[in-house]
Amino acid sequence: MLDILLSSLGQLFTLSHLLFMVLGVLVGLVVGIIPGLGGIAGMSLLLPFLYGMEPTVALGMLMGLVAVIPTGDTFASVLLGIPGSSASQATVIDGFSLAKRGQAARALSSAFLSSMIGGLIGAVILTGFILIARPLVLSFSSSELFMLTLLGLSMVAVLSGRDLFKGLAACGLGLLVGAIGMAPATGEFRMNFGLDYLYDGLPLVVVGLGIFALPEIVDLLVKRGAIAEEPCKLGEGWRQGIRDVREQRGLVARCAAIGSLIGTIPGLAGSVVDWLTYGHAVQSAKDKSEFGKGDIRGVIAPESANNACACGAMVPTLLFGVPGSGTAAVFLGGLLLLGLQPGVGMIETHLDLTYTIIWSLALANILGAALCLVLARPVASLTRVPFATLAPLITVLIMFAAFQATRSTGDLLALGAVGILGVLFKQANWSRPAFLIGFVLAPGAEGYFYQAVQFQGTDAFMRPGVLIIGTLILAALFIPLLRSLWIKRREASSVGAASTARSEPPTLGVIDVVLFAALLGTAVVAWVDVADLTLIGGIMPRLAIAILAVSCLMEIARCLMHHPQWQHQAIGLQGLWLAGFFALVGAMLLLGFITAATLFCLAFLLSIAHLKPWVAAIMALGVTAFLVGMAEFLTLTYPSGLIDPWLFG
Repeated sequence: MLDILLSSLGQLFTLSHLLFMVLGVLVGLVVGIIPGLGGIAGMSLLLPFLYGMEPTVALGMLMGLVAVIPTGDTFASVLLGIPGSSASQATVIDGFSLAKRGQAARALSSAFLSSMIGGLIGAVILTGFILIARPLVLSFSSSELFMLTLLGLSMVAVLSGRDLFKGLAACGLGLLVGAIGMAPATGEFRMNFGLDYLYDGLPLVVVGLGIFALPEIVDLLVKRGAIAEEPCKLGEGWRQGIRDVREQRGLVARCAAIGSLIGTIPGLAGSVVDWLTYGHAVQSAKDKSEFGKGDIRGVIAPESANNACACGAMVPTLLFGVPGSGTAAVFLGGLLLLGLQPGVGMIETHLDLTYTIIWSLALANILGAALCLVLARPVASLTRVPFATLAPLITVLIMFAAFQATRSTGDLLALGAVGILGVLFKQANWSRPAFLIGFVLAPGAEGYFYQAVQFQGTDAFMRPGVLIIGTLILAALFIPLLRSLWIKRREASSVGAASTARSEPPTLGVIDVVLFAALLGTAVVAWVDVADLTLIGGIMPRLAIAILAVSCLMEIARCLMHHPQWQHQAIGLQGLWLAGFFALVGAMLLLGFITAATLFCLAFLLSIAHLKPWVAAIMALGVTAFLVGMAEFLTLTYPSGLIDPWLFG
């Protein structure tokens, strides 16, 4: 065993292996920086080059990409407020807040270093799992997987703060949106309202960009300043990020372990572990006041977990031929192209290649993090650029990332619709992460529930693993509440006045009233739509409707009982920018995607950013070159309109 381990280590440092690993790292960084692409698109770009390659060299290139994408996507999450992939959604909350406070370099350096450490821990855990994981992974049934999705939903209570009912309402709406499409057990279609685009549900990329990215773009355009509200001291921020990781080394280790373990379970990687570890950081912190406003622990926790999760996803892929994530699914196809059959035989006959994969993951994490740390200072300086200069480029980038989800014009319209919801939630301070958690976990929760009931009946929820996870869920729900009550009681006794124990009154504004009315109306319409479904086909949407309606009514009752404090919630300028977004979508359908995007960038940079004509022209032509190049690489066919076929046909 030891000689095989050492020989695979020697293979790692051959010139050909290192060169192709560096190539994979570079491709992974580029793909990670472009929002919405992620590992699936990046891996798909490399697959055509595998034919005829030596397996050890090809595996180095693939592992370079797998290890670095969760690191590279941090640039978009921190600097632009756009989730670079589903595994970097939680990073946006505090990472982008730090960037707006002028601490982008601090957020980036801490994210890259914690990602590297998490990846190394994941590689070590993967080495052990290769020997012991088979019985562990096989012991998980659908019932345990269902409970793990509920554990993810329980994080809503942690992330919602004192606005618990608003958070639950947002989560219920996310569950309802996630249930759009075909029921996994019965094949019945739900809430598609006769639209072909909704038969398969809404894509995660579209929802993630709409709920997070568009509201941040609109908000920054309304403020008309740079991304950072304060000058960014890049040198100090770089060193501070390193110190932050050293001070939070216990959090890094815990989150990396969680990421590695969850990554081994097929279908539960990515955003699930992202939110679980973020919730763990909030729950384990003594001072929670800065979370959501720019707490560095909100960056370190998910970034420590996502690279480790990528390592964990290799366990079921290599041992059983069952992909642990979407990226691992494409990697599985790459193994087959190289003539390698994943499974137990991979461990028995190709143990050297298995350890080559592990060593490659570890080394690629180091190379990728080092390269990102070198780039952190110059890239972070983007936050001092007036946002009006970056806005058209980012908007086109978001629309491109959303369009490649299903390559339908419905992606652009859905992006705008979810963007409206995101703007309303942001202005009224409703929990957008709670909505996204509900949306992400809805399909998995429904599918695992059906499988558990079908194959195990009522015994499914009496298994030891189910009871253990159920205990963790109860702890996640009640420990924050008990801790809050204990702190209030201690403050009241120390001051000697009951007034200190009195809870803050709820806030209420115009957007809150609009949201309450709209959400309750949505619940009524959805209930009518699912009325004719079978019990099994309609159980998830009905549960989501119940959570949505009851939470809204409870929040309304709380406001009526405690005399809410009226809050001004502006929406006028935000509405104008959203109207402009839909006008751009219309122009893309009329003129063509590339033509409209180019003209939009040119007009925006000249009239709003007030750039020199030659600078605006060069930037607009750069957008054109990017869109044409990505169309060639990804074989994309954009909406053609009237002009695109003549210019780019």
